This record gives sequence, C-alpha cells and structure tokens, in this order.
Amino acid sequence: MKLKWKKGDTVIYPQHGACIVLNIKRMKAFGKISEYLILRTVINEMTLSIPVEQISAVGVRPPVSSSELQDLVSVLAKADPRVPANWSRRFKNHQEKLKSGDVYQVAEVVRNLAARDRDSALSAAEKTMYDRARVNLISEIQPALKCTPEEAEAYLDKALEKGVLRPAKSAKSGSRAGVKQAAKSSAKSAAKTVASKKK
Repeated sequence: MKLKWKKGDTVIYPQHGACIVLNIKRMKAFGKISEYLILRTVINEMTLSIPVEQISAVGVRPPVSSSELQDLVSVLAKADPRVPANWSRRFKNHQEKLKSGDVYQVAEVVRNLAARDRDSALSAAEKTMYDRARVNLISEIQPALKCTPEEAEAYLDKALEKGVLRPAKSAKSGSRAGVKQAAKSSAKSAAKTVASKKK
C-alpha cells in the first residue's frame, strides 16, 4: 500500500483526534516485518504505531480542509430533533458517532451535548464524552485554520453560540413582555393600595 502521507503531515485517528506523522518505517512484530506509520497525538503527545496495511481499517484519514469548515459550522448550527430522550440510547448513539471518526458525526456529538448541557446538567459520563469530543474536534479545526489550539476552541465556541446555543428571540420577547405585564400589574396594585389608604 502506497502512503499518501509523509513525515510532518497531520492525520486524524478516530478516538485520538489529530496526530502528527513522526515516521514511516519497517519494524518486526510477532515474527513478521511490516511497514508502520508512527504517529504522535496532538492532544497528549502519545506515540502510536499502526501497520500500514491496517490504516484504512482503523479509519486514519486526512483532517478536514479549510473549505470544508463551513459545512462543519452548518452541522454545529442545526439542532437535531432525533436525539434519543432515553439516556442509554442517547449515550450509545453518541458513542457510535465518535467511533466512526467522521468529523461531521463528531460535530453532531459536540452540538447535541452542548445543547443538552445548556438545558440541563450533563451526567458525569456524558460530560466526559462531551469534553473528549470537543478536544478531538478542536484538534481537527486547528490544522485546517493553521491556528493555535486556543483560537480553534474560540472558533468552535463561536459556531455553537451562533447555532444551537443562540438565545431564542421568542424567549427574549416573551420575557420582556412578561416584565412589562408584571410592571403594569404592580402599578395597578400600588394605585389600589394608595386609594384605599385615602379612604
């Protein structure tokens, strides 16, 4: 199998996020000499060795391109009404999305859990899943934008704030109307109290 990557390239390894190609070399393992792709994870600088013949099977792929980022933002912006309400079904569904290694499915997990975290506190297991999915997505956005991890995180947060975390206009209008109505009721009540005292 001819590799399309070289030393110094960035690739995505599902479950680990973005990785840097350290080397491509032949090594002996289990009595067999094979060519290995040596990677270092961007997140925690862990070294991984993958037989070249298994690269497709484990899902190693190129990172999302800068031109594909807008599609990623679109995924983050649109709420998914199909998210299971049942905790175990929802957790399993999100686990499968993360294992796929597909950047858009990882984005769906981040989007769904961000929205849920806003509406009600996440369970400990979902919080861990959310944090991991965020880190993996940030590590993929970073090489696409050629920016720092902090800038990639800010990009992600901004996309969420413009999408599923954007305050609903109707809610704002409703709350303002409620405040006005409460003020009117309070004023009427105060007027009645003053009138009764004068009597």
